[in-house]
Amino acid sequence: MDLFEKLLKDRGHLGSHSHVDDNYYMFPKLEGEIAPRMMFKGKEVLTWSLNNYLGLANHPEVRKADTEATERWGLGYPMGARMMTGNSSYHEQLEQELATFVGKESGMLLNFGYQGIMSVIDALADRKDVIVYDGESHACIIDGLRLHMGKRFVYPHNDIDNLQIQLRRAERLTKESGGGILVITEGVFGMSGNMGNLKEIVALKEQYNFRLLVDDAHGFGTMGATGAGTGEEQGVQDGIDIYFSTFAKSMASIGAFIAGDFNILDHLKYNLRSQIFAKTLPMPLVIGNLKRLDLLRTRPELKDQLWTIVNAVQSGLKNKGFNIGTTQSPVTPVLLNGTTFEALNLVRDLRTEYSIFCSVIAYPVVPKGVIMLRIIPTAVHTLADVQQTIIAFEKIKVKLDNGIYAAEGENGAILAKKKGFYA
Repeated sequence: MDLFEKLLKDRGHLGSHSHVDDNYYMFPKLEGEIAPRMMFKGKEVLTWSLNNYLGLANHPEVRKADTEATERWGLGYPMGARMMTGNSSYHEQLEQELATFVGKESGMLLNFGYQGIMSVIDALADRKDVIVYDGESHACIIDGLRLHMGKRFVYPHNDIDNLQIQLRRAERLTKESGGGILVITEGVFGMSGNMGNLKEIVALKEQYNFRLLVDDAHGFGTMGATGAGTGEEQGVQDGIDIYFSTFAKSMASIGAFIAGDFNILDHLKYNLRSQIFAKTLPMPLVIGNLKRLDLLRTRPELKDQLWTIVNAVQSGLKNKGFNIGTTQSPVTPVLLNGTTFEALNLVRDLRTEYSIFCSVIAYPVVPKGVIMLRIIPTAVHTLADVQQTIIAFEKIKVKLDNGIYAAEGENGAILAKKKGFYA
């Protein structure tokens, strides 16, 4: 069979829905300044789908730093891969400040979070090593595991008893191979919003010989007394051997970093293929991220305001009877019962009639029969935004329960009008 013919016959799960999409569900275009209210298809919508946790995307000091750095350096400098011609004192400064902030000896910049952690996994473990990982790990971790040529064992999400079973399996194998064990989990899981059981995992180091890699993309800047992440929140930051986070969440930027012991980070600098063979982070991003980190450290009111909004939206939803799962973080999933077809109709109604823009997640990311609406609160949302959203969610929940979103096209509109949902 011709390769392209095969691809067109099986477009994948998401691609199979492309015929119903007009940049509405997939590849939507949010326009205007990054803010709680943006434009979607010519209409202002209240936006809960951007990981701009601390509101730094358009903070005036950040915009000033980004602009001045671009004017001074341009987007090309320093040209080349970091190991060859792409290094600078500013890159090294940012690495050390990040490492110090999260309580580690040394840090290393990564061009992108997704690409970076894949390469970190590849560089940490060889074919003799065994990787044990949480079953709800992000796609970037799963893709990193696909690069691993040794054994890997998965444990059900946050199941510490099963983790121990997998560790015992790993120990038996590594005794024969002479390899080591790497455990991978997340600080905050981006869909459920709950935290990885880092405290319990670190405690297992007393019984088992393993190293721990934590992806704290959603925890950095949002969790812990100072914002240093989920390890700080649970009091076990020292037990994390390799700490990873991206700049794409609380820093509202591009890039990522890892932090850990100096000797291990020094090894990774010479073996991380995604950094050795790729162009370095441009100077404006480095300077801009130094400013973002400074604000994260010195403006605790940003995190305080974020949590004011988080607590308001989560308590408000629960008080109205909504199921928000087991979240322990700003990530706020709203779980409803319905089909993928109903999910598409529901979110169209939510965006068109109620001017609320949030992410909708259906099977296979969540089980069949479940619709997840994911809300990402930020420090620049208001309590009025929260109230508007909860009222809208109450209305769509009634419609969903009454079968409005199960009816197709005009039938749905007729049914909605018949049941008194529209004047």
